[in-house]
Amino acid sequence: MSPQTGRFTAKHEGPLVVFLIGMRVNNWLRWRDWLPVARAMEPMVRYLYQHPESGFLGANGPFLSLNFRETVMVQYWRSTEDLERFARQEPDLHPEAWKQFFRQSFKGGAVGIWHETYQVEAGAFENVYINMPPYGLAQATKAVKVRGRLESMRGRMSEAPSEAQVSRA
Repeated sequence: MSPQTGRFTAKHEGPLVVFLIGMRVNNWLRWRDWLPVARAMEPMVRYLYQHPESGFLGANGPFLSLNFRETVMVQYWRSTEDLERFARQEPDLHPEAWKQFFRQSFKGGAVGIWHETYQVEAGAFENVYINMPPYGLAQATKAVKVRGRLESMRGRMSEAPSEAQVSRA
């Protein structure tokens, strides 16, 4: 994707959930334990992109850490209820992956998994992207040109981009 020249911010009204999820390979030689865990994420994310009604807004990653043993994915969700619904039942991708993890990979400790969930109220987040392709929350929602009050962090925190600012972007 080509970068957008200039400064942009994400247009998102209302609260959102930032969900970080990752994996760490603790023993490279036990690939039969960690490889299924690594492969389990792709079908879930593909499903989420195909079903925006799930409440999934978008994601970045997975990214490898510099030591190539850890991955992290940043996901954006409409609500904790939507995230929990996917994790528990819809469409059984995550519950099945979770069962598989405990059957096959948990006991030996060759792989670790983790997640962190942040519920963010409207107006309690800000972002800026400079000479970047649509990225992060701006990719998951909508990128708008930084103008007026959006020029500063304080301005982005206090006011969601108005329709007038969006139409001029």
